[in-house]
Amino acid sequence: MSLEEEKRDTVVRLEIAKAFSTQEEVDFLIEKGFWNAAANRLYYAVFHAVSALLIPDGIRIKSHKGAGIMLNQHYIQTDRISPNLGKLYRRLELMREESDYNCFYNTSPDEFKKEPEPARELINTIAKMVLPQNQQ
Repeated sequence: MSLEEEKRDTVVRLEIAKAFSTQEEVDFLIEKGFWNAAANRLYYAVFHAVSALLIPDGIRIKSHKGAGIMLNQHYIQTDRISPNLGKLYRRLELMREESDYNCFYNTSPDEFKKEPEPARELINTIAKMVLPQNQQ
């Protein structure tokens, strides 16, 4: 394994670890009823997992929207990841943007409560795709 490959593997592991730890933050925020913060953290949990997915294929992203586009182009359209999980990424991105930047918007529990489980599924799916069997 070259140094570059080793560095890439390290970054992938760190991104997946960040996805899982951020997901734990979501559980705490839900418990406390901080829905906007939970929406923000859930999106970032998924974003870190998607970032980890793109790294081994040498796909560079320059924005959050770019990550979604690359996810769609290289993994959804090629049937490597379920289209429903691709739609989830976009929903979470929009929810995060609204809750972070729109002072008139508040994430509602009803709107949010259906998202954590599919997000967990997406993160677990990506972890299985990018981590060696013994690191999952």
